[in-house]
Amino acid sequence: MKTGSKLSKKINRKARISRYVIYKETLVDFKEQFWSFLGAFIGIGLIALLQSYYLPKMENALLIGSFGASSVLIYGAIESPLAQPRNFIGGQLLSAFIGVTVYKLMPNLIWLSAPLAVATSIVVMQMTKTLHPPGGATALIAVIGTAKIKSLGYFYVVSPVLAGTVILFVTALIFNNMTKHRSYPVNSRFIRSIRDRVGRRKRSFNT
Repeated sequence: MKTGSKLSKKINRKARISRYVIYKETLVDFKEQFWSFLGAFIGIGLIALLQSYYLPKMENALLIGSFGASSVLIYGAIESPLAQPRNFIGGQLLSAFIGVTVYKLMPNLIWLSAPLAVATSIVVMQMTKTLHPPGGATALIAVIGTAKIKSLGYFYVVSPVLAGTVILFVTALIFNNMTKHRSYPVNSRFIRSIRDRVGRRKRSFNT
């Protein structure tokens, strides 16, 4: 009887947890979606604007596909470990460097260079604790991208990758901390200190 009672309690507990997870995942939070939309729109929009009006003269590309995937994380899943600054910035830069290096070593063996760039970037990100899934795409773009991308060489790490990453990151810092319910980076002392100062100023102003 005791065994059956323990089993039923475990089942009920798991059922409650499952219902809670399903509820959280399917909950429609319009405020959360609004800030996710606005942050992603502004971040990607700034990069596209710079590319459209300034970079054609320099024959440089600033907007790459992996930034779209990064935006899903840093604007839509801001509590994910994969979206934190160390992962986002480190993963993108390391993957870009690896992609360019692999392409330079074997530019004509795409059947080997493409998987090698992606696989190596994954392992390096794991080793450095900077795992960021879009980094795999960043490495792959360095190998299979347009002739303009390939001609950049290691400058690809600086622009578009570093430049675009900085723009997205600064935008994420602004729009992910506009409300009390959102905080990015997670458990950041810097963000908490800023909010504390703003709160003290508000209180002193009201008094």
